[in-house]
Amino acid sequence: MNALFATCKEVFETKQTFVLTTHINPDGDALGSEVALALYLKSRGKTVSVINQSETPAYFEFMNALFPIDTFDPVKHIRTIAEAEAFIALDSNSPRRFQALEAALSRSSAYKICIDHHLDREPFADLYVIDESATATGEIIFNLLKFLDSKSITAPIAEALYAAIMTDTGSFRFPKTDPETHRTTAELLERGADPAKIYQMIFEEGSANRLKLLGRALDSLALWHNGAVASLTLRRADFTDTGTSEEDTDNMINYTLSVGGVKVGLMFTEMENCIKVSFRSKGTIPINQLAKEFGGNGHMNAAGARVFDTPLGDVVTRVVARAAAYAR
Repeated sequence: MNALFATCKEVFETKQTFVLTTHINPDGDALGSEVALALYLKSRGKTVSVINQSETPAYFEFMNALFPIDTFDPVKHIRTIAEAEAFIALDSNSPRRFQALEAALSRSSAYKICIDHHLDREPFADLYVIDESATATGEIIFNLLKFLDSKSITAPIAEALYAAIMTDTGSFRFPKTDPETHRTTAELLERGADPAKIYQMIFEEGSANRLKLLGRALDSLALWHNGAVASLTLRRADFTDTGTSEEDTDNMINYTLSVGGVKVGLMFTEMENCIKVSFRSKGTIPINQLAKEFGGNGHMNAAGARVFDTPLGDVVTRVVARAAAYAR
């Protein structure tokens, strides 16, 4: 990784204007990695814009206080992207997941860097900084900043990186969490991250309507294949009735794995133009392989897919049937 970090250093030193982005519906790892790197580049006198396809979820709004995150507007941002000297994609190695930003990226002559920890990268960048063993992209950013300048991790950067790593490890309970993860987060605490405050801002500031939506999801709980697979289902009417949106479903799927005997958890969310399927698994079950069967991808124990032009009932039937092969 040091050779890749050295190339990053050269780009950071020779380029002046940067645009950072991530995948649609950004999670804590995506946002925390963007903000941390943006703060570092700004501290070096660089002109930095963070532009995402999706709005920042309300429970990550504190990230905007650390560094402003814009939602992509073709009229407002097309010139910014076109004039950028460097374009950095974080926590996503597939340009399809940038949606409208993909077209702007393809037209850009900027030097393109992809920093990520997911499998199966797609060709679009000049430099790939990929560490599939990392628990989070935030962990890669931490190591990168340590390589660039061990004193560069300020309290705001530590806060962003702690949020990134904490959320992508499921609060440090997913299988990839190892001693190095805890050594990294310990250093982030020493640099000023407040774990109680960050956890509260992300997980304990939700709306009452979100709890109502959770109630709908839990009421839909179904067990399959002799209790080895559990699923939750939300329909468009559930969002309308509770006054909620897709971002309010974050982490709900984890309830499926809280049922004894369940090895694979599924969540089906009916969106306006597709069915969003979330996948979770225990142990060494490669649930990302199941996600790939439906056009998705992700980590071994956490993945996702979006199925288009197929009714909800048909998606549930097909995914649940295939899940049997993974839950043995």
